[in-house]
Amino acid sequence: MRKFIKNLFLKNWGLKLFSFLIALVLWLTLIPPEKTFSEKTITIPLVLHNTPSEMEIVEKPPATVDVTIRAPNRLLVQITSATVHAALDLKNARVDVENYSLSKSMITIPEGAEVKDILPGQVKLKLERTKEILLDVEANLTGEMQKGYKLIKAEILPPQVLIKGPESKVKDKYKVRTSPIDISSLTHSIELEADLILPNSDLRLASSETKVIVRIIIQEENPEEKENKKKKK
Repeated sequence: MRKFIKNLFLKNWGLKLFSFLIALVLWLTLIPPEKTFSEKTITIPLVLHNTPSEMEIVEKPPATVDVTIRAPNRLLVQITSATVHAALDLKNARVDVENYSLSKSMITIPEGAEVKDILPGQVKLKLERTKEILLDVEANLTGEMQKGYKLIKAEILPPQVLIKGPESKVKDKYKVRTSPIDISSLTHSIELEADLILPNSDLRLASSETKVIVRIIIQEENPEEKENKKKKK
C-alpha cells in the first residue's frame, strides 16, 4: 500500500506537475470574471439625511466609517470612497436618543457587490430642539468724535432681529452687534448699512436679512458747550 501511494506521487512526477499547471492555467483563463470574488475594506463618508426641521445637531457623529465589501474582481475597482457612502436617515430621530445603529442597507454600493461588515456598528450624535428669540441689536461704534462735534445717538433699524439655534445655545442676555463703524471722521449725521455679528457661532438669523440700517446722529457743539468743557478741564 505504501509503495502504491509512493508511486502515485513520484512516478512520472514531471508529467503530472505539467498536467496540473495546464489545468490551473485553463481554470484561471476560462472561469468567468464575475465568478471570482475578493473583499476590500475602505473608509467612506457618513452622510446625515432628513434632520427634523425643528431640531439641531449639537454633537456630530464621526465623519467616516469603515466598510468591508465583497464583490466580483471586475467591480472592485469601482468601489472607492468617492462612489460609496453611508446614509443615516434622521427622519425619526428624537432628542432623548443618542446612539444610532448602522445597517448594511444604509450603504450605497454597485449592483453585484455585498457589504460584509461596518465599523463602528453604531454612532453617537446629540440633537436639541430649535429655539427662536428676538434679540436687541447694538451699534458697534469705534473711534472718538472729532473736536467740536458730539454723538447724540445711534439708532438701529430694525432695533431687534429674530435668531435661532439649539435650545442650550440661545440666551436671553445675548445681543447682536453690528460690524464696526468708525465715527472718528464723521462731522455730520449719516445713515448707513451694517452687517450683523451674532453672539455665538451656533446661532443663525431666522430670515435672509443680514444687514441693518444704522442712523448716527451727530451735532456740532455750540460755543457755550465748548466753553463749559474748557472750564471742566
